[in-house]
Amino acid sequence: MSEVRINVEQRTAFGKGAARKIRRADKVPAVLYGHGTDPRHLTLPGHELMIALRTPNVLIRLAGDGVDELALPKGIQRDPLKGFLEHIDLLLVRRGEKVAVEIPVNVVGDVVPDGMLEQLMMSVPVEAEATHIPQGVEVDITGLEIGTQITSGDLRLPSGVSLTADAEALVLHITSKPTTVEEEAPAEGAEAEAEAPAEAAAESE
Repeated sequence: MSEVRINVEQRTAFGKGAARKIRRADKVPAVLYGHGTDPRHLTLPGHELMIALRTPNVLIRLAGDGVDELALPKGIQRDPLKGFLEHIDLLLVRRGEKVAVEIPVNVVGDVVPDGMLEQLMMSVPVEAEATHIPQGVEVDITGLEIGTQITSGDLRLPSGVSLTADAEALVLHITSKPTTVEEEAPAEGAEAEAEAPAEAAAESE
């Protein structure tokens, strides 16, 4: 995994007022923690951070203002209406250490005719070396028969990456498309029987 370098500033002002001022400047307040160190309060450029976060489990090189660290995003807060970044927690990591993350399950290929894909897990939890976190795991459904099930234990993870979920957890399966039940037309005899009482009632009137 490649690193994304982002210049940061140390943050000394706290509280809601200070956070709003930071956001008005198109920046994001952040906290860097991990390895038993005291949390460090930082400010990151909003646009650069938003672009970096498009990559799952992006590894960020924090640099500038006395900071030179590697970090993983672990907690992202967004405005519920407008979607802009409000705050981010960053986990301090070291080269060679293992970290627990979730990676996307990317499905490729086409489902068989009359089949339908049901994906129950969009991501799976794994443990990987901090600087070699895969961006996802691929599942090819081409030619899979109806009734096929793929569990988390069936996923082909890259070397050095280990699954931390239950190996029997169902990731996806191929089911049959639901059939449309057409209303059956009544038999000719039934139609005749239904018409007879109606005609008799008309004659009696």
